[in-house]
Amino acid sequence: MRSKAMTTQETYQKEMRPKLMEELGISNSMAVPKLVKIVVNCGVGEALKDKKVLEKMSQQLALITGQKAQVRVATRAISTFKLQAGNAIGLRTTLRGRRMYDFMTRLVSIALPRVRDFRGIAARGFDGNGNYTLGVSEQTIFPELPYSMVDKTRGFEITFVTTAQSDAHAKRLLELLGMPFEKDAATVTKRVT
Repeated sequence: MRSKAMTTQETYQKEMRPKLMEELGISNSMAVPKLVKIVVNCGVGEALKDKKVLEKMSQQLALITGQKAQVRVATRAISTFKLQAGNAIGLRTTLRGRRMYDFMTRLVSIALPRVRDFRGIAARGFDGNGNYTLGVSEQTIFPELPYSMVDKTRGFEITFVTTAQSDAHAKRLLELLGMPFEKDAATVTKRVT
């Protein structure tokens, strides 16, 4: 009889949530910080000159995240950049539920270790409300993306939206989910007891 491996979502429910309750001193299980969504944003300013760039990057993001990206348009005109309101200049994908946890697992266990000279991610990406934004400089760190599809290396932002009330709580949640933060004394925040 085969044993079914636990997914990250099940691991959070059964192991991480009780551990967070104990570490953070929370008595109500509904008040425990959790990951709500992961938003992947990609600015494609080159799409003003070549519309095919937007389509190529959309296909690449679909392979990386597992769902189709939403095209974002400019809300106002900026003459310096030759940008008109309504021009398509970016892509966004919002992941929730199982896709969110699957993406998180692939990011921390496969993609981030493929970064050259990787020593952990900086803890300065928190916004003060318990959300964390990580910048990825090139999409080629994801192995599900065939190199033949990559016409040019482009970066994007990954935002982890949590229900945590503070950055320290959010950081501990992301650490338990496998996020490899730097082990520098200046960037490590104190654990809340």
